[in-house]
Amino acid sequence: MHRPRSPFGAMALIFILGACGSTASPAASTAPSAAAGGGASAAPASVAATPDASAIIADLETKAKAEGALNSYGMSPDWTNFGAIWDKFLPKYKLTHTDTDMSSAEEIQKFDAEKNNPVADQGDIGIQFGPVAVTSGTVQPYKPTRWDSIPDYAKDPDGNWMCWYTGTISFAVNTALVKNVPHSWADLMKPEYKNMVAISDPRNAAQGAMTVLAANFAKGGDEKNIDAGLKYFDELNKAGSLTSVAPSKANVEKGEAKIAILWDYNALPMRDDLATKSPAVPIEVVIPSDGSTQAPYCHVINKYAAHPNAAKLFREYILTDEAQILQAQKYARPLVKGVEIPADLASKFPAESQYGAVKPINDWKAAADAVARLATDWTIEVGT
Repeated sequence: MHRPRSPFGAMALIFILGACGSTASPAASTAPSAAAGGGASAAPASVAATPDASAIIADLETKAKAEGALNSYGMSPDWTNFGAIWDKFLPKYKLTHTDTDMSSAEEIQKFDAEKNNPVADQGDIGIQFGPVAVTSGTVQPYKPTRWDSIPDYAKDPDGNWMCWYTGTISFAVNTALVKNVPHSWADLMKPEYKNMVAISDPRNAAQGAMTVLAANFAKGGDEKNIDAGLKYFDELNKAGSLTSVAPSKANVEKGEAKIAILWDYNALPMRDDLATKSPAVPIEVVIPSDGSTQAPYCHVINKYAAHPNAAKLFREYILTDEAQILQAQKYARPLVKGVEIPADLASKFPAESQYGAVKPINDWKAAADAVARLATDWTIEVGT
């Protein structure tokens, strides 16, 4: 999901065939709103389930308990509050669990490479990798009982992948090491930020690909053509501003990634955590004022899963209000229609005004085609 660099990443992007469709996404979301009176019930679903939902879920529960395990790729405890989600879900069905963190492309590669002896049952991948997963033939379809609660643009028509949360590209700046906090992509070009900017590899990580697209928007491009984004990072690299380290929490804490470009749901929890555990590493999170973008992540089930029913049951669970609110606690924005974020939680999100320059991706097919170029053109044009 967010580990850097994999040789498969470049190959994987080549296979994007536009299966996302051309359905337009909604306008860019900002801070989540809370209903008057605030709060969401822990039990009721945000969108009515199908009449036989209870029977379907009861059957999955029985089968999942018999399977006894649920293993994953790219769903580490510190990513969008998966730790709390696992703590709620796994004990209820007495399931054991292991997770290995990796990029979206690597997850798909592993599904295929391990098909005769599958390790993971499911994964969490960026939306542009959904078509890659379908083309690779490594995922199986499942439409949960609340399928209609997910926007059309955020799911495969056949149920092969389904997105359930979204985020915005942001800067996480270590203010102990960066005297003047950059507030835009234009600012990052200044000489004072030499060897400070860390990004995920755009060839295999959705976070990295969307970083390029966000800069592309800031420089006047759109999802149909990423030339402006590639040119920007070529110039940033030539200026010596790009570092070779990943924008991980560990590298931020060590001072190696002074300016980390991350999803806001990675940057904001890191800021909060370091403020408590490492107060000498103060972090300011910035949504670039000259442009950014948002993109969702998707749940996929391994075609060869050893515990397929547990994975299907988990897909049912992540659409509940409980799971969606747990993710919001770490700043991931729910995609399920009708979820009510409690007022006290909604108030912790950055002010809506900070997201004024965020531009939505209106054509996901075009975005997938454009991002596919990163498989080859990033190395040719940027050279990292």
